[in-house]
Amino acid sequence: MSIDADEYQEACNETAIYPKDCGVVYTLFGLGNEAGEMQGKYKKFLRDGTDWEVVRQDLIKELGDVLWYCAQAATELDISLSTVMERNIHKLQGRKDRGTLGGSGDNR
Repeated sequence: MSIDADEYQEACNETAIYPKDCGVVYTLFGLGNEAGEMQGKYKKFLRDGTDWEVVRQDLIKELGDVLWYCAQAATELDISLSTVMERNIHKLQGRKDRGTLGGSGDNR
């Protein structure tokens, strides 16, 4: 089964249960939380040296949750996930062309 970004975004929205009057902040907090869960799992892997494949599968599950919140944040911002992806690639390609992929700052 193959699914494109906009189909995924639509499917995610069908499972979204949260107060719509605070949708942007809810999805942003959720995104941060899920990214933090990924970091925590990897941190424990570094500390405990557990089986990489088990940790890898856990990270993949959490990555799905991160993606869900990304899709919902896009929905709340009234933009398609594919447009967000296209804009990001355009930005990164511009940085690559200018030799500014490294460094810091949003507007390089």
